[in-house]
Amino acid sequence: MRDRFVDTTTALLADDPRTALVLADISAAAFAPAARRHPDRVLNVGIREQLMVGVAGGLALTGLRPIAHSYAPFLVERAYEQLKLDLDHQGVGAVLVSVGASYDRAAAGRTHLSPADVSLIDTLHGWTVHVPGHPDEVPALLWDAVAADGSAYLRLSSQHNDRPYGGDGALRVLRDAGPGAPLLVAVGPVLDASLAAAADLGVTVAYTHRPRPFDTAGLRALAGTEVILVEPYLAGTSARVVSAALADRPHRLLTLGVGREELRRYGSAEDHTRWHGLDAAGLRRSVGGFLESALAPAGR
Repeated sequence: MRDRFVDTTTALLADDPRTALVLADISAAAFAPAARRHPDRVLNVGIREQLMVGVAGGLALTGLRPIAHSYAPFLVERAYEQLKLDLDHQGVGAVLVSVGASYDRAAAGRTHLSPADVSLIDTLHGWTVHVPGHPDEVPALLWDAVAADGSAYLRLSSQHNDRPYGGDGALRVLRDAGPGAPLLVAVGPVLDASLAAAADLGVTVAYTHRPRPFDTAGLRALAGTEVILVEPYLAGTSARVVSAALADRPHRLLTLGVGREELRRYGSAEDHTRWHGLDAAGLRRSVGGFLESALAPAGR
């Protein structure tokens, strides 16, 4: 995904003179050719992430369309105040593109883990959030984000599904278990594990790479009584959106994602996926238990 981001941004800088890129050392070497060609629109501020977002806000005030890029914890968590003030409060937009996702660089320790990034973005107003599930989904999402006027967050990961799915982010049904069946919504790179987990269950599985704005119309059309939400970041991030969309009908909601407890472990991204129960086996246990509880006799 990171390579596709570099290639697409390089093309955007060449094709659209309104586009600018602000870096904080991360990926600077990959963008060196673009920086030589566009020295006035490719700016590396060094390891100063708050300044990076402030500069992006200033560029946006001049009419440029800035892209700011770094690891998720540095781009969103460390620079959150600047997102709030230098973008939202000023009424200007930018495109944030992160790498690292929740725990891609788990071996680098807690500084490089950011499962709460989408939850933080969710406290801001009117942002679009893209969570591609495959590298081939990245170019179209980035082009669309840059062409728009508001702020957008594009969350890249080293984890991905086996194949891409296009579309505008509306819920896409990949397994249809029929009317009234439990609905599982998988966001971005957790789709393959979700499909494997639900393989022997009567569950409709739908996919989106755009959790914000969430496709609430599609959710209402597909949802029965049971809804399962699988997200590759903090568990429950989209619970309020789903609950609000279904507030007028009885429903049960299971939210799966990265747990709130800090594991205090290193290991690999695959280890963390397993520890958080986001591999196929872990999801199968959680989803199966949730559905069995719905069938249990009252008072059991």
